[in-house]
Amino acid sequence: MDELVQRLAAGDHPVEVTIRPERTGARMKECLDRGYVHIKFTETKGGTELGVRIDANASDLSRADFGAPAGNIRIVGSLKLNYVPVRCVAQIDLATFQGTGHLEIIAQEAHAGDEK
Repeated sequence: MDELVQRLAAGDHPVEVTIRPERTGARMKECLDRGYVHIKFTETKGGTELGVRIDANASDLSRADFGAPAGNIRIVGSLKLNYVPVRCVAQIDLATFQGTGHLEIIAQEAHAGDEK
């Protein structure tokens, strides 16, 4: 198993949402509406920025005020990091675009004929 994946799957870590060209509530809403956002784990060497495809059913944007911006949101989405399928779960404060997050390793189904 990949060392970075294991480390980010062990407990919560500081994260921030990366939005270009500027971090605003309106730009954040655009990213969420198109179903894709960048989450950066800030305490890895150089930072680890992940492109996350959002799972709208698992995410919670109900406490968000994108106009202010204010409130807390929960972003859940999937991706592959170093060839390992993972789910990223992040709690973000819209006032700072920062929060905490972790990865969950998605179990891969065994292929027919593979031995365990």
